[in-house]
Amino acid sequence: MASSLPPAVLYIIGNEGCERFSFYGMRNILVSFLATYLLLELPEENRGPAAKEVFHTFVIGVYFFPLLGGWLADRFWGRYNTILWLSLIYTAGHACLALFEGQREGFYLGLFLIALGSGGIKPCVSAFVGDQFTSENRGQARVVFDAFYWIINFGSFFATLLIPLTLKQLGPSWAFGIPGVLMALATLVLWLGRDRYVRIPPAPPDPDGFGGVARTALFSGGSGSLLAGLGLVAAFLSLTTIPSLGVVVALCLALVWILGVGGAGLWLQLDKAREKHGEEAVEGVRSVLRLLLLFALITPFWSLFDQKASTWVLQADAMTKPSWFHAAQMQALNPALVMLLIPFNNIILYPWLRRLGVEVTALRKMTVGIALSGLAWLVVGTMQLSIDAGTALSITAQILPYLILTMAEVLVSATGLEFAYSQAPLRMKSALMSFWSLSVTVGNLWVLLVNLGVKRPEVGSVAASFGLGVTSFQMYFFAMFALVAATLFGLYARSFPVVDRYRSAG
Repeated sequence: MASSLPPAVLYIIGNEGCERFSFYGMRNILVSFLATYLLLELPEENRGPAAKEVFHTFVIGVYFFPLLGGWLADRFWGRYNTILWLSLIYTAGHACLALFEGQREGFYLGLFLIALGSGGIKPCVSAFVGDQFTSENRGQARVVFDAFYWIINFGSFFATLLIPLTLKQLGPSWAFGIPGVLMALATLVLWLGRDRYVRIPPAPPDPDGFGGVARTALFSGGSGSLLAGLGLVAAFLSLTTIPSLGVVVALCLALVWILGVGGAGLWLQLDKAREKHGEEAVEGVRSVLRLLLLFALITPFWSLFDQKASTWVLQADAMTKPSWFHAAQMQALNPALVMLLIPFNNIILYPWLRRLGVEVTALRKMTVGIALSGLAWLVVGTMQLSIDAGTALSITAQILPYLILTMAEVLVSATGLEFAYSQAPLRMKSALMSFWSLSVTVGNLWVLLVNLGVKRPEVGSVAASFGLGVTSFQMYFFAMFALVAATLFGLYARSFPVVDRYRSAG
């Protein structure tokens, strides 16, 4: 019989609800604020694209810093201390946004601190939820991960409804200050539960850990070592593109080369580390590399999903709507639908599919979810064609793509949180969760690269040859990007070895 729900879970979920209100409150008005307040010195036609670039650069930072947070938690501070201390930095970032809404340097400092704090705690919070469970009550863990995701969207829903109105009626200081208060409250709630948590101590240096095995394998010589070296060369060459691509894009490209080509080289070399580190250690590293490839195939989904706060908001600005309605408020539809779809899926859809004999696995959910995101963008691309033709399109037309994209989110993101935790080796829970978050960084990297590409005159000529504007051409490109990724993900998932790596009850 399953044990009762761990008492610490309520504190973690309460903390997450407040933190998500704070994050989505500032995030969902960021593009509108930049375009209408902070970037006014730019020509009007350039403000939207510039705001979009700042937004996706910020998101890249948010999902890059999980690498740092996961490493600190696994090796030095433990998950609870990492969440608590980085939450204080996170709160300071909100204060900067409220205090420096008219000063670009101070405002960007606030964005950096929020990216550091929010990103740093991201892999730790989801892993911290999993820590409260054992192999005996892991069935409850799946329910709690859904509840965890539900409360994220509860906070996001009210933030997306209220903060754009606050920006419009009271101005930026209040609009950014209120989320800051909620982040301070989130930190307090976390601290109040300090005596109730299961705390997994940081792992001591392990000579048979991922780093040790990787070093032995790569320095043993062979074709894999050469391939990994080529990855480092490609990463270095990426850094030479900083003048043309910018620091963030160049650094992210360098990271992609190291992880992609270096990881492929490591895979080829792993057998050479078997004698020194043993079968279990080598297979643990191999399982991590399998997961990294799975995460790589999810990156196109994030390219599409995160643009609902940028590209879709800019499209909503061009649509007809009531005078009292702010385009950014349309995003509230996403968390509202999440709160409906999670219980609908668990209570109605999944049981119905099981009765039909369809096994509802995590990997099948994610495959369908990636494909649905592509379908959503086919819809918005078609809507953009009407707007480009001068048709007055109501903002209510976005309800359909929001519904499709939100179902995709529930199938990919909510499912992926628990799946990533369950597949991670015990000593690498936070680190591997940070790689899950890194897939979002890479997804937003693709957005920035495409944005740079569509500025080239030849891309406009290609779009025109298909009878498309640049924006609609870009939307259809992302739709095809996701559909191809869903096909590859589904093929790879068919042979993926699923395991159970929850800690034992003893």
